[in-house]
Amino acid sequence: MASPAVERKTNRGSRDLTTTQLSRLRIRFEPVLRRGFHLYWRFARGMTLGVRGVVLDAENRVFLVRHGYVSGWHLPGGGVEVGETFLEALERELFEEGRIALEGEPELHGIFLNSHVSPRDHVAVFVIKGFTQDRPPEPNREIVETGFFARDALPEGTTLGTLSRLREVLDGVKIIPTWRPEGAGPL
Repeated sequence: MASPAVERKTNRGSRDLTTTQLSRLRIRFEPVLRRGFHLYWRFARGMTLGVRGVVLDAENRVFLVRHGYVSGWHLPGGGVEVGETFLEALERELFEEGRIALEGEPELHGIFLNSHVSPRDHVAVFVIKGFTQDRPPEPNREIVETGFFARDALPEGTTLGTLSRLREVLDGVKIIPTWRPEGAGPL
């Protein structure tokens, strides 16, 4: 049973050998796949833009997601499509990943260079305190686990970029211009 500080929806109980094997393959080939996608995006898009949300509930817990295709726990978000504004992308991604609908305007926290992925990748981060969630999302192949977590009970594997943004938003640490601290090395 989850502690009161942690609520998560997972499909761990339904894992089988195939899912475990896919997870091992994903971890093994993740760096190559990431470089391949960004090489494609470099020519197809020139520069990539992303958006993430620091979604805080009434108890100041943060909503995090765990993807099926990349390691770690992340702030919800994703790519900004051609012809889409940051706000439209944020609304779309929050609903797709967390069934979260904005109520009111999110606050822009900052725009960060995500150079460990690509020298052309930038991510806009918004703080969201006004939202509704009609129900927790069902786990799927893209988002395998979600939850609201207290600052002192973040799940193991929370990424460096996510931790950096949470320190800035929740602890008042000075904002850095990069997605994660320089010299942090590859994931």
